[in-house]
Amino acid sequence: MVISEFKYKPMKVERGYNNRTLYINLSDMKIASKPVSQTMKDTFTGGRGFNLWLLWNALPRNRVVKWDDPENEVCIACGPLGGTPVYPGSGKSIAVAISPLTDTVVDSNVGGYFGPFLKFAGWDALEVQGKAKSEVVIFIDGDEGKVQIEDASQLSSESHRVTEALARKYGDNISVVSSGPGAEHARFGCLNSSWYDPGRKMHRYKQAGRGGIGTVLRNKKIRAIAVRYSGKISVETNGPAHPELVKQVGTAHNQEIRQLDPKQNEMAIVGTTHLVPIMNDFDLLPTNNFRFGNHPDGEKLGREVYRRKFHKGFDGCWMGCALACAHGVKDFELKTGPYKGQKVFVNGPEYETIAGVGSNCGIFDADYVIEMNYYCDIYGLDTISLGTAMAFAMECYEMRLIDKKVTGFLDFRFGNKEAALELVHQMARGEGFGAVVGQGIRRMKKIFAQKYGADPKIMQDIGMEAKGLEFSEYVTKESLAQQGGYGLALKGPQHDEAWLIFSDMVRNEMPTFEQKAENLHWFPMFRTWFGLNGLCKLPWNDVIPEDNKKTKEPAKIMGHVENYVKFFYAVTGKKVTVDDIILMSERVYNFQRIFNLRMGFGTHEHDTIPYRAVGPVTKEEYESHAERYDKQLKEKFDYDPTGKSTEEKIMVLRKHREAEYEKLKDAVYKRRGWNVNGVPTLQKVKSLGIDFPDVVELLQKQT
Repeated sequence: MVISEFKYKPMKVERGYNNRTLYINLSDMKIASKPVSQTMKDTFTGGRGFNLWLLWNALPRNRVVKWDDPENEVCIACGPLGGTPVYPGSGKSIAVAISPLTDTVVDSNVGGYFGPFLKFAGWDALEVQGKAKSEVVIFIDGDEGKVQIEDASQLSSESHRVTEALARKYGDNISVVSSGPGAEHARFGCLNSSWYDPGRKMHRYKQAGRGGIGTVLRNKKIRAIAVRYSGKISVETNGPAHPELVKQVGTAHNQEIRQLDPKQNEMAIVGTTHLVPIMNDFDLLPTNNFRFGNHPDGEKLGREVYRRKFHKGFDGCWMGCALACAHGVKDFELKTGPYKGQKVFVNGPEYETIAGVGSNCGIFDADYVIEMNYYCDIYGLDTISLGTAMAFAMECYEMRLIDKKVTGFLDFRFGNKEAALELVHQMARGEGFGAVVGQGIRRMKKIFAQKYGADPKIMQDIGMEAKGLEFSEYVTKESLAQQGGYGLALKGPQHDEAWLIFSDMVRNEMPTFEQKAENLHWFPMFRTWFGLNGLCKLPWNDVIPEDNKKTKEPAKIMGHVENYVKFFYAVTGKKVTVDDIILMSERVYNFQRIFNLRMGFGTHEHDTIPYRAVGPVTKEEYESHAERYDKQLKEKFDYDPTGKSTEEKIMVLRKHREAEYEKLKDAVYKRRGWNVNGVPTLQKVKSLGIDFPDVVELLQKQT
């Protein structure tokens, strides 16, 4: 049954833009079109920038909106370069909302066809506000030029079921955004974004996992958002200013990937699983709640295992991407849960899932990881937050901060894969200890302290969250720059802003605080640019030119950066330099920092991280690398550890490492043009052209 309908005239994309956005309010079933001005494009570019601007203007000015208030929105956009079928990694969508985990604005990116289809169907961005009285599906029909809100009370909320039902109804030329029953009960619900795999004749999924946007979607009673576009997709579909140049730069980058990926990471064969042995070798693979960075059984979760398990075939989540890293396992027989005994196709796993629900929970069983991956997808759960939250709960259990009465008699120790799977099934039902872990680490710490008397100080040290968001899966103890990359990230500790571990820890390319600060400026800005334009970052730095080491700044892979400059000009017709790219991102990055400020965050105190991200918390951790830590105390901090107890050495090391982190924060704030409290200055926002009256008023209140 159609509840509300809006008709529009589909238009051709011009230089990467459709020049309008779609607004839907589920409280009053209003559907409307909004124009995109040139000023909006010049200031916010697209993608994440458009989403932030739409959400900023949609929220009431007189109060702070909570994640489950009707005024919160789910905003999804692509970007001007997104949807280009000859350039690798140009199928990204970016979602934005007020997060159930952090209580402030969060962004999350995802592959699949939704963003490009949305643009080709007529819209540069989608914003959904309000809350429906009963379950609905939003259908955006780019073939017939209509938007419908339909009753969905008879549809399952599980992603695979709702997508299959909509494909039967509307055909396979659709992309569906959905979540699942787990997102209804946990705060870290993900968005599943689908694409049709013609080789396997099935719909597949990628995830916008971070920050609980799937939880917001389900709170609004949205079963799914589907977009249909059946037109032929070519370079010209995105309306580029210079289509031949688009073909030239895209073909060149794809050819390089086809030539070099087999020699470097084999992502077209093993995907991001190639990272597992590398992280394990360099002491970076999170193990037992980030206590350690490697494990003798790490290879059981690595690339060679998944080389045998992944189904062969083309695995690009957007057409024309030679990297094709979105692998899956075919005919996997499930051993637990509602589909026990059934053979299914599992999308993944990728590195973050393997490290999160696998090694970080002390579980080194590839089949367990695959099963957990499947259920997290159909339940709509972020595997990063889930894995890190489970690892925290496991350590609390082993430390006897909580007991079996708290866990519902689950033996929730590290390595217990049966208990971990049972917990996820509980989470999907909203029952038992699963419902508690589904609240995320920040809230678990409060629950364990207030209800069960657990020590708040030790939980603060080992609870791997910052700003309310669980850490993604890299051990940062020996990389001060990566500690800053996590602690200073706008949405919380996610590596998509800055991944500097190798440059800092392995290659020692940034020994001074000033050099670290410079990199913690440039890399987040350049990575932000991908989210403005609808691009995946993997083609930039996971396959690199053979002569890259000989370049002046090898960490930046400037050969690829220059190619992106050409790509932007080829599509938009706007000539830019590398500095212009950074400036585009600075506008949006600073605006998002100010958005956090508006929500009651965005200052120095909120950039802290748990001590385990900085150094060893427990005696066991210190002694596992005693030689390393003793040497640092003696040579770096002029402290003789001879004859001192481990507890005393931990305390001294902690004092110095925490001081270093604070010094780094000050250096980064200065480089970014922020004051000592981490707030952008009026001079900075004026230079960026984001000195809107409400922004200026907000900043003036901070002085």
